[in-house]
Amino acid sequence: MTRTAGRKRISTTEAPTVLLAERILAGFDQHYQIFRSYCQRAHQGFLNAQWLELQAIHRDRVDLYDAQVDLCVQSLRECEGGLSPVNWQGVKQLLSEQLRHHPQPDLAETFFNSVFCRLFDRRYYNNEYIFVESDALWRHYETDENLVRRYTVVGNLEATILQLLKDMDIGLPFENAHRDVRHLIHRFREQEPELAKTATTYSIDLITTPFFRNKACYLIGRLNLANRTLPFIVPILNNEDGYLYADTLLLDSNAMAIVFGFARAYFFVDTGSPMAIVNFLRKLMPTKTRAELYSSIGLHKQGKTQFYRELLQHMAVSDDLFQVAPGIKGMVMTVFTLPSYPYVFKIIKDKFAPQKDMTRQHVKNQYHRVKQHDRVGRMADTWEFSKVALPLNRVSQELRQELARVAESSIRIENDQLVITHCYIERRMIPLNLYLEDPTREGQQEAVLKEYGQAIRELAAANIFPGDMLLKNFGVTRHGRVIFYDYDEIDWVTNCNFRRIPPPRYPEDELASEPWYSVAPNDIFPEEFATFLFNEARLERYFVAYHAALLDADYWRGVQDELNAGVVADIFPYPDHIRLNRP
Repeated sequence: MTRTAGRKRISTTEAPTVLLAERILAGFDQHYQIFRSYCQRAHQGFLNAQWLELQAIHRDRVDLYDAQVDLCVQSLRECEGGLSPVNWQGVKQLLSEQLRHHPQPDLAETFFNSVFCRLFDRRYYNNEYIFVESDALWRHYETDENLVRRYTVVGNLEATILQLLKDMDIGLPFENAHRDVRHLIHRFREQEPELAKTATTYSIDLITTPFFRNKACYLIGRLNLANRTLPFIVPILNNEDGYLYADTLLLDSNAMAIVFGFARAYFFVDTGSPMAIVNFLRKLMPTKTRAELYSSIGLHKQGKTQFYRELLQHMAVSDDLFQVAPGIKGMVMTVFTLPSYPYVFKIIKDKFAPQKDMTRQHVKNQYHRVKQHDRVGRMADTWEFSKVALPLNRVSQELRQELARVAESSIRIENDQLVITHCYIERRMIPLNLYLEDPTREGQQEAVLKEYGQAIRELAAANIFPGDMLLKNFGVTRHGRVIFYDYDEIDWVTNCNFRRIPPPRYPEDELASEPWYSVAPNDIFPEEFATFLFNEARLERYFVAYHAALLDADYWRGVQDELNAGVVADIFPYPDHIRLNRP
């Protein structure tokens, strides 16, 4: 129970700003305490190999923030005389002062913003009333002596890594620590031959808290050489017999960026210094924004706040216009982008195409389902925004007309701003259909279609059937990975009925306009996939060469059997061929 729980209505003779600031900070502290308890539960779930329990913890944590904001708003409504905007400039100032020595000032500012926005009109959404700009000084949180431990290496790298693993004290013994360390050293020396020189002196910085996600525990750090640093990740797995082992060593920023990709589930990281974690990770992965890194460690609301700040900063130094996104227009969403910024904005249309028999709420529920689920590196994460204001002079005329035509109920003009009442924002990718149509990428078609089929396989293993598997609903990232991003028709694989098409009764059956067999709403006929997906025989051949099994109902039934048996598939964010050899 919080220190504010059970209080009676507060008299107006008491200072309302003090009470409001106190209750908001207490609400935030309670939220973050619960947040950390989820991380601790995830750690224990990893040690116990309780993979389904870990997925349940992830689902619960996704919904934690909004529930805690609601509780805080409810407690504030008990404060008589306090819920007037005129008081809140003082509340913000007082809270800012209280946060000077708070371990999570950045998160508490965002919590304050969320509470304020639940209570007051959008006209107060400016830096006088909320933390549009952060008062938390980044430079005060660049380092934390308890966050990163430094190991100085003088010749004996094996002894140093063994000590490092011992100090981490993950909670289970290693299956064969000496074997794993020798493998890791071999990989380090392959990348940096000078590490084999006995006279070389260098150091290792390691984040002292492990990162947990799905079936893995990740140790994250950097190797500091004389004139450069080498970031690394060591994934640690549980053999489910009470022992741990090192699965591989990832040694460059691009490999790390995939581990922290926007299509992955969030990590569980039990830390009192999330800002320091993010700043350290930024040094290891400079292509990642703070917004993406906050989201990656489970603080997706802070990621959303940071994204908006980064967008405002970008718009201040750019002059291009928001415009309709290229590609085939969606039947449920209208999509636009700012060409100089690597994100897309998706708005639910007022009316859907006739074949989309669904409601607006259904679409929102589907996006929330994806947020709660293990995205296995194949479904794009989104930030959900309300009441987004964009300068009208940065919105192209074509986009204004498009929004007025298909999403009029979601927009309004206020003075010189276009206000969008609801939208989703996600990383921009190249639509797969456009990627395949690009003549400059003809030599990459086979590889990307192999990736496309692998994406469908991994989604299926995570109990996600995409529903609409058309190429336009998948995108290609800068790393060449294929990601799914159209969620309105997704369903659980276990809900589907995968069937073979029965043979025709008569020759005339194949010529008829209607099928000669019954079709229920959840019936799926995989043998039809290739016909609907590819309009070029060459593309179909590439796909079938690697993924013919996806066209067979038996394959899908086999996936269902595994899912119904409670099997959680091994899907790791690195290729099998770099995994360390283990008997």
